[in-house]
Amino acid sequence: MKFNGTIIQFLLGLLLCLSCACSSATQITKHFVRGSYQGIVSAHAGKPFIISLWSLDCTYCLDDMVLFGKLSKKYHNLDLVLISTDTPEQMKEIARTLQKYPLKKAESWVFADSFVERLRYEVDTQWYGELPRTYFYDAQGNVLALSGKLDYGQIERWILGSKNNI
Repeated sequence: MKFNGTIIQFLLGLLLCLSCACSSATQITKHFVRGSYQGIVSAHAGKPFIISLWSLDCTYCLDDMVLFGKLSKKYHNLDLVLISTDTPEQMKEIARTLQKYPLKKAESWVFADSFVERLRYEVDTQWYGELPRTYFYDAQGNVLALSGKLDYGQIERWILGSKNNI
């Protein structure tokens, strides 16, 4: 069977479009291992940012995702890091869940160490695994840690109160 150049170009273009659509539909999730938390904090130093620890089976975590999505639309430079306490084996489900919310700019991680207690301890010696767990870092590196469901006003007040307005 012979194909002319136009058909081949069309098929290659279609293949490229499909691969781009698939890659943009999947949020890249990095493996969260020992040292990752300090790396995240160092990479975001000097500017306000939020770290949210969540899980697929945590209803309040998903409620927080809705709030973060709304705030990300309003504050385009909101620096948000999402860390799933699920496992790398659940990455497809994590990606599907994250796609439901307008959080395309959020950095995404997943716990990738079977010794989760060590990861939790590295995040915060006072954190015992309750979810959601959220850390609000200001530009000076001061941190406010909150466990439980957040409310829109609470997050917005933090955003507006940050020295470097988001």
